Amino acid sequence: MSSPGLLGLMAMSELIVTEFVTLDGVMEAPGGEPGHPHTGWAASMGPDEAALKSQEVFDHDILLVGRVTYESFAGAWPDYEGEMADRMNSMPKYVVSNTLTDPEWNNTTVLEGDAMSAVRDLKARDEGSIIVAGSRTLVHALFEADLVDQVQLMVFPVSVGGGFGVFPQTRKKTAFTLTETKAFPSGIVWQVFRTSRD
Repeated sequence: MSSPGLLGLMAMSELIVTEFVTLDGVMEAPGGEPGHPHTGWAASMGPDEAALKSQEVFDHDILLVGRVTYESFAGAWPDYEGEMADRMNSMPKYVVSNTLTDPEWNNTTVLEGDAMSAVRDLKARDEGSIIVAGSRTLVHALFEADLVDQVQLMVFPVSVGGGFGVFPQTRKKTAFTLTETKAFPSGIVWQVFRTSRD
């Protein structure tokens, strides 16, 4: 068995969380999902912002999502056409779920059992960078387990008064280093943070 010290030196895949977020920190219902009074608040995104988000998918190798986000994506992307759709439909996808048993979306694998152990194993394979979109419950668990290496936020100049946030509501403190920022004429700001670890 490898010692903890040796494990720390092993190559590991980077895990990147990417989210749309309001100025008051809400990630819930950006695209019209039901259940929030201000759903669809990301509708102001223009072509430049959309191009950046599209490039993000090509910049990473593996998509990791929770079941709810998986069902949303799997219900849409197979019907789309174009380079972005081809990329989403062909790239390796992993979904964390204890209820999904037979995923129909191409190239999808279900991570069963202890989710965080399964994600650690996935990172340890070092098969390319892992991007996580949406998937609030999964994202919160990843932050709690200290498995997030980078956070990419597209911040919209709107507040919605409440809703589910990107970060879990705990007393845990995590420091981040800002590595990139880009402001768009729309007022939307792209920010990239790396997790600061001792």
